[in-house]
Amino acid sequence: MLKIRLTRVGAKKQPSYRLVVAEARWSRDGRVVDRLGHYDPRTAPPTFEYDEEKTLDWIRKGAQPTDPVLRMLKSKGTMDKVKPA
Repeated sequence: MLKIRLTRVGAKKQPSYRLVVAEARWSRDGRVVDRLGHYDPRTAPPTFEYDEEKTLDWIRKGAQPTDPVLRMLKSKGTMDKVKPA
C-alpha cells in the first residue's frame, strides 16, 4: 500500500521534512516513489509547499495520506477537491 507521508531531512535538532509517496513497509527515511513537496516547522508560520496536482493524482490512484499529512492537506483545502468514493 502506498502512503503519502513526511520524511525527515535536516541536521540534528533542525528538522525539516519532505512530502513523499512511499510504500508503507519501507522505512521512514528510506526509498521513495515520488517527492511531492516540503514542510518546514521551524519558520513562523510553518512553511508547507507541495505540488497539489501531483498530490491529487496520487490520492486518486489510491495512495493514503498519513494523519499529519491529512491534517495539512485539509488545512490547505486539497482534500475538498477529492471526489468522495
